[in-house]
Amino acid sequence: MTDSFLYTTPLDPLAQPLIQALTWEYETRYGDYWGAGDGVKEMNRYPAELFAPPDGAFLLLLRDGAAIAGGAFKRLDEHTAEMKRVWTHADLRRQGLARRVLQELEAQAARQGYSRIYLTTGFRQPEAANLYLRSGYTALFDTAVDPEIHGKLPFEKDINALAPVVRRRA
Repeated sequence: MTDSFLYTTPLDPLAQPLIQALTWEYETRYGDYWGAGDGVKEMNRYPAELFAPPDGAFLLLLRDGAAIAGGAFKRLDEHTAEMKRVWTHADLRRQGLARRVLQELEAQAARQGYSRIYLTTGFRQPEAANLYLRSGYTALFDTAVDPEIHGKLPFEKDINALAPVVRRRA
């Protein structure tokens, strides 16, 4: 069993099973909230080129050549990358794969000159919210109230500390 990262595009055939699974996940978790078909609309909201260098990145974690996790970021502003679509195959959760993807994307954002990460997750994704909190992100919402009140749950993280590490590795 060999794992490796691949920087590619959402249009890559290797990405399609994960994208389809994430779309299904959105539909099943939010269908009664958003409306039928809105998971597809959400997944198609951003054109693939937003997740390409120099402003973005799209990453797959491959195991023996198959995508098992992934994620992306796009430019929010000059200093901020917006993380999107951090995802792990449903059968492989609770193995730290999303954390590995998140850490790699943070390092890549630093390599691309960003100093801050911003992201949102949905109120019906407590696993994601917990991942971000455990990974040093600051909640930009009141964590003491029912998350459904907020709808989207925004987080941020300063990644300035990664810049020297990234430069040392280069």
